[in-house]
Amino acid sequence: MRKSIFLLLALLFAVPSLPAQTAANPAKRPMTFEDMMHMKRLGETAVSPDGKWLAYSVTTVDLGQNTKTAELWLQPIAGGEAKPLTVGKPGDGGPQFAPDGHSVLFLSGRDGGQQVWLADFDPATGATSNAKHLTNIATEADNAKWSPDGRLIVFASAVYPDCAAITTADATTGNKCNADRDAAAAASKVKAQIFNHLLYRHWNHYTGDKRSHLFVVSVDNGELRDLTPNDPHDVPPFSLSGGGGFAISPDSKELAFTENLDEEPAISTNADIFTLDLTNPAAKPAKVSTSPGGDFNPAYSPDGKYLAWRSQARAGYEADKFRLMMYDRAAKTTKDLLPSFDRWVDEFAWGPINSHAIYFTSGDQGEARIFAMDQMLYPDSQVKDLVIQLTDLGEYSDLHPIGDGSKIVSTRMTIRGPAQVVAVDSAQIGHTLRSLVPLPKITQELGKETGITHFNDGLLSELDLPKMESFWFTAADQTKIQGFLIRPPNFDPAKKYPLKFLIHGGPQGAWGDAWSYRWNAELFAANGYVVVMINPRGSTGYGQAIVDGVNGDWGGKPFTDLMIGLDYAEQHYAFIDKNRECALGASYGGYMANWILGHTDRFRCIVSHDGMFNPESAFASTEEDWFNNWEFKGNPWDYYGKPDSENPYRKWSPALSAKNFKTPTLVVHGQLDYRLDVSEGFQLFDTLQLLKVPSRMLYFPDEGHWVLKPQNSQLWYKTVNDWVDQWTKPTN
Repeated sequence: MRKSIFLLLALLFAVPSLPAQTAANPAKRPMTFEDMMHMKRLGETAVSPDGKWLAYSVTTVDLGQNTKTAELWLQPIAGGEAKPLTVGKPGDGGPQFAPDGHSVLFLSGRDGGQQVWLADFDPATGATSNAKHLTNIATEADNAKWSPDGRLIVFASAVYPDCAAITTADATTGNKCNADRDAAAAASKVKAQIFNHLLYRHWNHYTGDKRSHLFVVSVDNGELRDLTPNDPHDVPPFSLSGGGGFAISPDSKELAFTENLDEEPAISTNADIFTLDLTNPAAKPAKVSTSPGGDFNPAYSPDGKYLAWRSQARAGYEADKFRLMMYDRAAKTTKDLLPSFDRWVDEFAWGPINSHAIYFTSGDQGEARIFAMDQMLYPDSQVKDLVIQLTDLGEYSDLHPIGDGSKIVSTRMTIRGPAQVVAVDSAQIGHTLRSLVPLPKITQELGKETGITHFNDGLLSELDLPKMESFWFTAADQTKIQGFLIRPPNFDPAKKYPLKFLIHGGPQGAWGDAWSYRWNAELFAANGYVVVMINPRGSTGYGQAIVDGVNGDWGGKPFTDLMIGLDYAEQHYAFIDKNRECALGASYGGYMANWILGHTDRFRCIVSHDGMFNPESAFASTEEDWFNNWEFKGNPWDYYGKPDSENPYRKWSPALSAKNFKTPTLVVHGQLDYRLDVSEGFQLFDTLQLLKVPSRMLYFPDEGHWVLKPQNSQLWYKTVNDWVDQWTKPTN
């Protein structure tokens, strides 16, 4: 998404720069797995109040040691050498500049458990000194954020709600209760757990008895207070996208945060926005959002008059359209700022000077662009979607509008390189969006983009990373669908190449112009393959009707979209050898790989990673029950006694097509995957083996839904690529 008005900073993958390549360097070569592991990975970013300094985290992978180590760096935004944070140590993270620009906070576990640390910062030189920990809480600290007046820091910590609240006045009792409970659990020979509620495990861990609470600590004297004492809910709730899930008003007197108070969170996506008076220890949270769907990421306007957040309208649907809502704090009214904008608002940031400009990112046809809008441009009754696109190619995130709003610092990645930090300038430097002429469509006013970090430039300059090509085709019902293709390095148009057909997960996800360490399309192409990726029904970035098109139709239109898209690619790219193709997918892509297994024999091989095999068993073994409730239109028992054709759990079950399985299949699953339990992979592999279908299973006892450990990732890529090679490489 892009907005045109100020400037946008594109993310280019930041960190210390590497030497530039000379013209005498040898020809570029295909990327290897080891190359990918050598790339430095950008983490959190922060910009100083004067807009002159960038702080960021960079993770280095040591494949031999099977480790990932994060470090904090500082760099002038206007240009200059990156240098490690003077007071930093390996493993530190979460950097944030104080509002006055003379201090920096960060999170460090250097003395044991992770705590909030503070250090002096010299904005003239970038030097840091006098590091000291601010908190010493037994339950550790995370997601720390300064109050605008610089006197307070709010952070999250997971505590036992039934222990006494941890406060400065009673720190010994609260701390001791939590510490003793942790120690007793670690020392006990009995590891059994008793569950009294659902969501007892989530993604890759058992939730246990602790809950995330928000705390406020005084910078001056270390006074500490639990803002949600004895609350049995997580504040803020778990989020894959991370972030604090809370904000502090410009006058530092109020906190806004996200919490889900529904009785059974396993079937609810209804997180709400609450506010809390920070000046009154006896104050209770007040709910300000009203949507039955999820409300997330609150942020106050610079003048304090408004509170904005991302909101979904439909209850129980985690992939509903993410709208941008604005709450008038005085009038206590809420309005949708972009009622006709048919894309998701993925993240947003207020302009730094006034309370008119809002910048946001949005997925759009394979890109995740930056857009701008003016929330004050029209009266409520005449709000139009005046949205200005500031960036074009790549995936942008982590927005930091700086100065007068004429520049945005952001991260940017593309399919040809991991994230870096960039700055985007606008042609309208220094003025507000109010001067723009209303238009009933998106206006494109791309800002000049400057790279700030360059830590992977040297390695990337050595690699042959082919461009991703886009193509469009017409689905069976005349819907326009987008696909992408990557040619192999050293491409020869006279040759025929085998093909890897990648299927994305979600199902509400999308392929696009973004880097991945887990499913890297460039690496899949590197050993002589064409890579084709289709965004079928269910994909994001094409309007909510396309997103909703997968609901209750898992093996229907999405399957035909994929097959017609592959037909199109075979017909229009003569270098594809359609007799040597392999289908690969994970999560929903794994489900679709399983569905393909029973519904077509066009592929020479299949790779099914963490895929749903039996929707009925998957319903009873997952943790986020709202997901299957929505996607399969109810509970399995709602359909008992009805024919399979009227029961989505059986109509779209790959298991019930097992008699058709013939294609050689590699099954991959992790023991710690609680979204799609490992039993789904075991069921598939058992079925394949009993049917005498050539098959193999790669099982990870220490991975969840994603394979994250470096050496496990190495084994994953080798096993997957070897399997594809075995069935698609020429036999002579």
